[in-house]
Amino acid sequence: MFTLPETHEMLRKTCREFADKELVPIAAQLDREHRFPREQVQQLADMGLMGITISEEDGGAGLDSFAYALAMEEISRGCASTGVIMTVNNSLYCDPVSKFGSPAQKEKFLRPFAAGKQLGCFALSEPGNGSDAGAARTTAERKGDGWVLNGTKAWITNGYDAHAAIVFATTDKTKKQKGLSAFLVPMPTPGLSLGKKEEKLGIRASSTCNLIFEDCVLPAESLLGQEGEGFKIAMSTLDGGRIGIASQALGIAQAALEEAVSYAKQRQAFGAPIANLQAIQFKIADMACRLDAARLLTWRAAQLKDQKVRYTKEAAMAKLAASEMATFVTHQTIQILGGNGYVAEFPAERHYRDARITEIYEGTSEIQRVVIAANVLKEYD
Repeated sequence: MFTLPETHEMLRKTCREFADKELVPIAAQLDREHRFPREQVQQLADMGLMGITISEEDGGAGLDSFAYALAMEEISRGCASTGVIMTVNNSLYCDPVSKFGSPAQKEKFLRPFAAGKQLGCFALSEPGNGSDAGAARTTAERKGDGWVLNGTKAWITNGYDAHAAIVFATTDKTKKQKGLSAFLVPMPTPGLSLGKKEEKLGIRASSTCNLIFEDCVLPAESLLGQEGEGFKIAMSTLDGGRIGIASQALGIAQAALEEAVSYAKQRQAFGAPIANLQAIQFKIADMACRLDAARLLTWRAAQLKDQKVRYTKEAAMAKLAASEMATFVTHQTIQILGGNGYVAEFPAERHYRDARITEIYEGTSEIQRVVIAANVLKEYD
């Protein structure tokens, strides 16, 4: 593993110690009770982790994307639900407001969120469009000096706990993707209601729900960026978000690998620890190799973002490799633990459940392959 810069190593160590002390002991309970980790999220805010890459002037920590990736992995290693709450606020909410918001919007919709005093969410997906981000049926129509939103957004992480949302809606149906715009919507607000909390396979301590807009009136200054820039804002945001989800997947897999190794050293079979068995050693070798490979891809994407060069392909590669690796590693952990891996008394089954979503949200594995292939093909034109 590469030697990290001193500031990054200190951050990583601090986040790991926090995860071991504050998250690992309660992660199973949070999962079982579907309970939002309010106290722990406030502690993340106090540590500057809810707006890591946002400037100090705008309420954030002023660190780089590499630092964000390191912190996300360590927090997710402790509790994947807490990790996704953190990454949505950082990558999907604060980052686009920082890039595209006006000074007035930043004062109201960025500063308190980057400081962790409030929580944001990101509303792009809909019940019928999934990966087709440009096909939004939610509409925003001009009315006087403002806008009126109608439609439903689906799978909104932090939905029940957020204080504002970035909402994507069609402002001109004739322009297709170029007719998509983004809006900053305070929560609660008249005309916006929340659907039921989804019962999920994993990341159960984070709330996920629909946002339902019925003649939701917004002032003109709610428009983020320019009219018709929504698709550009969404795609730019998802590039950075994929680094966050890749890092979340790394954390889940690291926790699973540590559990597998610890168990293999203690579990006796045929008069010796099962770690002595070549079958177990081969599993651990494959798990460790895939984990480190995915980590290096993730770090590369983060550093390219910091260098302010195009990193769409690299972010998709990191997200694809890390998420599929996490599913593999958590699966193998259950195999190593055997029956103990299948029961809730051990963390293995939770890690497996948490890992599965990393192949789905912020672009499925299939979408990542489309993005990667399109970029590779362009390179050889």
